[in-house]
Amino acid sequence: MPAQVEDLPRSQAQRRVLIVLIAAQVFSGAGLAAGVTVGALLAQDMLGSTSLAGLLGALSTAGSALAAVAVGRISQARGRRPGLAAGYLAGAIGSTGVIAAAVAGSSVLLFAAMFVYGAGAATNLLARYAGADLAAPEYRARAVSTVLVATTLGGVVGPNLAAPAGDVAHTLGIPRLTGLFLLSGAAYALAALVLAVWLRPDPLLLARTLEAARAAAAVARPDEAGGRVRPTAGRRRAGVLMGALVMVVTQLVMVAIMTMTPVHMHDHGHGAAASGLVISIHIGAMYLPAPLSGWLVDRYGRLTVAAAAALVLLVAGIVAANAPVGSAAVFAVALALLGVGWSLGLVSSTAIITDAVPLATRARTQGLVDVSIAIAGATGGMASGLVVAGAGYPVLAVGGGILALAIVPTVVVAARSR
Repeated sequence: MPAQVEDLPRSQAQRRVLIVLIAAQVFSGAGLAAGVTVGALLAQDMLGSTSLAGLLGALSTAGSALAAVAVGRISQARGRRPGLAAGYLAGAIGSTGVIAAAVAGSSVLLFAAMFVYGAGAATNLLARYAGADLAAPEYRARAVSTVLVATTLGGVVGPNLAAPAGDVAHTLGIPRLTGLFLLSGAAYALAALVLAVWLRPDPLLLARTLEAARAAAAVARPDEAGGRVRPTAGRRRAGVLMGALVMVVTQLVMVAIMTMTPVHMHDHGHGAAASGLVISIHIGAMYLPAPLSGWLVDRYGRLTVAAAAALVLLVAGIVAANAPVGSAAVFAVALALLGVGWSLGLVSSTAIITDAVPLATRARTQGLVDVSIAIAGATGGMASGLVVAGAGYPVLAVGGGILALAIVPTVVVAARSR
């Protein structure tokens, strides 16, 4: 890396890193649109089964699990730049594979491609950790939220391009439902390019260098170091477990309800434009309130906001369950609340984990923790179709909201143990 860039003060380097991450996240947000908006519909169309409609999303999130480990290990060894770029490139390859599967009418290829496509979603989430590498602890949640909010533009615009993207796909002689995957492949490829070229200095590598210098200064001048108290191994482990639990529950509930909402709407006469609008509002609510989520976490504490996330998810489930089947507006409100609850849960749990993990093992641990997100998403996606087929969408929505309340007693126990 150029010496003049490495010599930038920490605050300047952090600003540069955040600008590059924001640019990449805008593109990757558009890449997320395809799987969220039309993934279940494409599976339903190719497989002819509502109960298996959640399978495609489950495979995508299962692929996220493998990608989270791989990106975490690459980042640990080489830095955030090669790790994140490789993850987005895999997402672009998966998008291309989905298109090929739809053209060939091959469900096996479709499943394999969606597994690879999941790498894009995993990388989109892992990028939030890069925003926190150089941030001071008291601003860590806000740094995470800055990266998350950048996903909003692409995430909101993407689903609303379902109809025109479908027209482009039809013009090219491929199925209409693959139109958004054309957009996704290009968007993920651009995100990979932005990171590979401009994410310099690498935030994780620079943070390690600064930490090593600080530690050396503390050894040389112990009377002047005044370092902060570091958590014990037991507290670090408890922090990681607590953060992972909040992430798992939040992701499982969000994915389960989100995955089946477009299918439920489609079954009651809503078109792709209506479901696309609802999903775009949902994605906007996931990422747009992130700065507020970050401020709340830094201001009122990680555990307080985690508990608030559970309550918001419960309200979202109740609203979704009672939404009139002909009202896209009520579904939009429900999924907006679902997105806000997810934002509060993800930002608070990310801050909990980042606080608990030392730089020496940070990227690898974060990747492993995000495996839990992918597994939760896969479970939610798979179970959602089965629950809707067997008991109906309202049961899924209310059940998810009740499950979110599992966060509250855990937060209470964690707060009392401090």
